Amino acid sequence: MLDANLKTQLKAYLEKVSRPIEIVASVDDSAKSQEMLALLNDIATLSERVSVIERRGDDERKPSFSIGEPGKAAGIRFAGIPMGHEFTSLVLALLQTGGHPIKLDDAVIQQIRELDGDYAFETYFSLSCQNCPEVVQALNIMALINPRIRHVAIDGALFQNEVESRQIMAVPTMFLNGEVFGQGRSGVKEILAKLDSNAGARAAKELENKPVFDVLIVGGGPAGAAAAIYAARKGIATGVVAERFGGQVLDTLAIENFVSVQETEGPKFATALEQHVKSYEVDVMDVQRAEALIPGKINEVRLASGAVLKAKTIVLATGARWREINVPGEREYRNHGVAYCPHCDGPLFKGKRVAVVGGGNSGVEAAIDLAGLVSQVTLIEFGATLRADEVLQRKLRSLANVTVITQAQTTAITGDGKKVNGITYTDRATNESKHIELEGVFVQIGLVPNTEWLKGTLELSKHGEIVVDAKGATSVPGVFAAGDVTTVPFKQIVIAVGEGAKASLAAFDHLIRSSVEDAEDVQAAELAAV
Repeated sequence: MLDANLKTQLKAYLEKVSRPIEIVASVDDSAKSQEMLALLNDIATLSERVSVIERRGDDERKPSFSIGEPGKAAGIRFAGIPMGHEFTSLVLALLQTGGHPIKLDDAVIQQIRELDGDYAFETYFSLSCQNCPEVVQALNIMALINPRIRHVAIDGALFQNEVESRQIMAVPTMFLNGEVFGQGRSGVKEILAKLDSNAGARAAKELENKPVFDVLIVGGGPAGAAAAIYAARKGIATGVVAERFGGQVLDTLAIENFVSVQETEGPKFATALEQHVKSYEVDVMDVQRAEALIPGKINEVRLASGAVLKAKTIVLATGARWREINVPGEREYRNHGVAYCPHCDGPLFKGKRVAVVGGGNSGVEAAIDLAGLVSQVTLIEFGATLRADEVLQRKLRSLANVTVITQAQTTAITGDGKKVNGITYTDRATNESKHIELEGVFVQIGLVPNTEWLKGTLELSKHGEIVVDAKGATSVPGVFAAGDVTTVPFKQIVIAVGEGAKASLAAFDHLIRSSVEDAEDVQAAELAAV
């Protein structure tokens, strides 16, 4: 099951295990059960501390397996074969069960231990989903810390009957005690905030006691990370407040154009960014959403929690999010047939009919990826021609199960009240309304800047982007901006990093000049008083 190279790496990891690990496999006679057993037996051969027990008559999903200590109830279970993106989740579950330290702050660990209640979590994932491992790993860690928490990670593609019956059309989807708990990427802190009703108030109180920062960066994507690093290297008080560290990069599958890094994946890149930032004296405040900017000699940023952070200068790096087509049915059926990440949610539509809205690079790449999974892809483009690179268009034209419709304006996404059943568009050449029956719609029409909270505070472009000059300065003195949220063209990671560094250096320059001006004002006032 595991190749020689992977076995060598895993054997080295398992040498860190300090206590016995018991894997209990629930299997039947299916090929998938045998495949899972082969994987588990391969793992057991790599460490004398790992044992595998096979069970056939229990009521657990098959194939599935639990990971725990001998003689203790296991709180972690994988239903399926956790390869692909989830192989890391499997390795971490083994290491942490075997005594390897959990990398969480002591306060967070204590908060998990003190949760009152019994929590049975189920997470549906797909092996191609880059957002799913964070959720799986977070809940596995929580199950290890608190024995009243149990977690089952379920491969939706393998347990298709459950996906259908529970009407799951997006991953990751979390259930708690049988009810939907959440969808999309979430870490330990986000999950805790939903479970612990007092967590928000405690966090707000802690934030209120923060000192005045020299530079406060709002946003934790590539631009925000670069700004934080450059500010911290100047030796000034630096803070980063972000809803989720990594930003839009977390939703990116492959990165192949960041100079000096031939190939990586978005979540890995985001983790590297966070680790680099935290190697400096930067106060990182995550799981916090900014709601208002109040400019002044000391600027204030009001958060959704009610806390207010203060800083002499601000760097805004709040990035962008997927643009919606804003037609009837889109929001009603989001995560119920309407999706924005083909890599994550594509496997849930295996053998079904889907549409992709958007004929740029993202849309055509999505159609190509989905064509290998679904029965039929219809790509809908508003313009007369596709806008994607010619190499992508050639690949698209070679696929037999892809239909391209141009000069088409999407007017509605239809459904049966529970999930999508079609898409309606207007043929712009004939003005005729047409309808296509299908089960999924993937929207790929670009990004929209996260600036709603800034309207009326500083100058925005007609597209909602923050207007900046060559130094990243905004229309408000002492407030700078960088990355996809600004008017700087070409929304690329490498550009965002450069712009973040530049905005941070400009903020430092502003601090120096302001301190000189303040000293001169004081001196002038003293002379006038003589």
